Amino acid sequence: MVSSKNVVFDVVGTLISYDHLFEAIDARLGPRLREAGIQPKLLGCCWIETAEREYTYLSLSNRYVSFLECMNALFYRMLHYSGISEPRKFCTKEDVEYLMAEWRKLDLRPGAAECVSKLREAGFTVWCFTAGDLERVGGYFKRAGVDMPAANLLSCDTQGKAKPIPEAYKPILEKFADGEGRPWFAAAHMWDVSTARTIGFKGAYTTILEAEPLHEIFGDMDVVAPSLPEMADAIIAAEG
Repeated sequence: MVSSKNVVFDVVGTLISYDHLFEAIDARLGPRLREAGIQPKLLGCCWIETAEREYTYLSLSNRYVSFLECMNALFYRMLHYSGISEPRKFCTKEDVEYLMAEWRKLDLRPGAAECVSKLREAGFTVWCFTAGDLERVGGYFKRAGVDMPAANLLSCDTQGKAKPIPEAYKPILEKFADGEGRPWFAAAHMWDVSTARTIGFKGAYTTILEAEPLHEIFGDMDVVAPSLPEMADAIIAAEG
């Protein structure tokens, strides 16, 4: 029996924070980076954003490669973009392996557990749809002590189509075809939730990551909130 109230969350960047990766870059390479005029957090942001782009472009050209593979391969290119003339002399293979291992240890964003709890108490079933591999993403919730059933964790890897390709969301939406009402998609990435909204989801966006919704580019949203718990409250209120 499909629940009549469902919320599908993006995971990494929304419920899970990037901060641990930025701290790991700083701890491992900080002095070297600053000497070269590179801010560790900015390098980390560029690394994530570029990995998301290349991952999506490969999927669009029918050459799907997992996000983790893309991210691992791109680090030296990020150093090149940052002005390092010989990236592979600047840091070692072991440095990159260390950072990729720390990517597996990201932490739950403040307010995420409360957000999930509020929705469940209000009768919503919580789902997750990620570009990440299910083992890693499931580990984030397990380490944080948040129960997230394996059956409710869904990955782009399963069908080999990256978000935000509209077809990537359709099998998820079809899960709720027999239920009452429209399901919600919730994210801190406007490109993600706005695309889900175009194929039939209601959209809930939190500005906790990007700060500016940029409605003039991405369009309107059913819910916009400054934090995850406030986003949960707004979804609950919108359902009456």
